[in-house]
Amino acid sequence: PEIIPEAVEQLRGKQAAKRIASVRSEIEQPFAAAFVGNPNADVVLVEYSDFACGFCRQSVSDVARLVNEDKNLKIVFHELPILSDESRVAAAWGLAAAQQGKYYAFYKAMFGAGRPSQATIEQAAKTAGLDMAGARSFVASKQSDEIIDGNIRIAQQLEFSGTPSWVVGNKVLNGAVGYDELKAAIDEVRAGKKTVG
Repeated sequence: PEIIPEAVEQLRGKQAAKRIASVRSEIEQPFAAAFVGNPNADVVLVEYSDFACGFCRQSVSDVARLVNEDKNLKIVFHELPILSDESRVAAAWGLAAAQQGKYYAFYKAMFGAGRPSQATIEQAAKTAGLDMAGARSFVASKQSDEIIDGNIRIAQQLEFSGTPSWVVGNKVLNGAVGYDELKAAIDEVRAGKKTVG
């Protein structure tokens, strides 16, 4: 009886790997500076998150710990604002922060500020040290909408079940899976590279 669930799981894994392979260059490439860690890392962990998502907020400390402990890791962030209109506004400000090279500071400040609202978004932008006029003009641009819509399209293609969603190697992990599961997935990719290369 265990064979069937295992076979289904393997098939799911192969299908996920195929879907990831078709968009890998898009997902592992951050918009501007929407990443943290080593730009030339041997492993890339991709996070799709929503600033209105409590589970994403829970994952901020896991991201910080991974980056502090693993000097050969790059974490790429993509906005996936699916929970509210305000989360889409916060996502656009996140992109503006990335354009100014201050994404990770905004990410930490925005999740620290609480649910997205005009006040918390502005507070996070100021905490991250954004050029407010430049950010406002980017937020109003067509480019920010196009990037967010592209992220939503990829999330649908990869069949994410919500936020946060993570991609590492050929795996998709859904939810606030925690530090240990993320680290294990990163180690698995690294071990796979050693056996291949």
